[in-house]
Amino acid sequence: MDVTASPELQVLQGVLFLVIYLGALTGNLLTVTVIVTDTHLRSPMYFFIGNVALLDLASISVVVPRAVVNSMTGCKIISLAECAAQIFLYILFAVVEFALLVVMSYDRYVAICHPLHYGLIITPSLCSQATAGSWASGLVYSAIHTGNLFRLPFTKTNVIQQYFCDIPQILRISSSDVQLPEFVVIIVSVSIVLVCFKFLFVSYINIFSTVLKMHSMEARIKAISTCTPQLAILLLFLISGAVPVLGPIAKKPSLKNLLTAMFYTTVPPFVNPIIYCLRNREINAALRSMLERYSCFTVRSFLK
Repeated sequence: MDVTASPELQVLQGVLFLVIYLGALTGNLLTVTVIVTDTHLRSPMYFFIGNVALLDLASISVVVPRAVVNSMTGCKIISLAECAAQIFLYILFAVVEFALLVVMSYDRYVAICHPLHYGLIITPSLCSQATAGSWASGLVYSAIHTGNLFRLPFTKTNVIQQYFCDIPQILRISSSDVQLPEFVVIIVSVSIVLVCFKFLFVSYINIFSTVLKMHSMEARIKAISTCTPQLAILLLFLISGAVPVLGPIAKKPSLKNLLTAMFYTTVPPFVNPIIYCLRNREINAALRSMLERYSCFTVRSFLK
């Protein structure tokens, strides 16, 4: 792996990655802890939010800790097995998260457009099945993707111009026998994403049309506050996913390449907990209550 030849920039890169990782770690762990410990956050929506927070934490942990170590030590080498594992896990967590975001849009659609039937449709059993289905689809897709990428030896070069193993860089150095089947897989993937995107678009159009028909301003605000965090995170996820797919493949080290990769690998896991805490009143209130209890406990322990 080769991103920059400057030792000073490598150290700065490592420090920046470490700060972002610690922020994402803190935010996502707080989100999960609040949802698990607060009895008021037992609805399916918070069950899915907790799962997304865990996926964000897992996704950034696949890439960033290794990048921090490499930047601090000046190491630019990764084994083929580690590279394959990195791609497999990163694709796995990304696919599962996208699937859960689609499920969450359906959850909000039923909650806002069909509130009287919500308890009958969105059951604990359905939530468990949806989560299991998301993981199963992620495992199958990631296995096919990774297996196809690494089924043949690389014939061009063994240097990737990135701080982690990503698909565009692996395609750049792979043989033509790998590239054609991989493009077929990508086209099928894009087709599936477009179908999901149509479902998401229809769901949110119905949600906002229902909200506009509500007579009570308080009901409108409450409905919007429960679905805008998911919509914001979905848009951020789609934008960050489109960056590596639509952007040019870097052929030499550059700061622009580094910043672009940092955006789509670290910004969503770092920003998502902030969005939930700022836009979701229930999580915000639960987090405040938990911090107050912890502060009181700390003061009492200190006085004793």
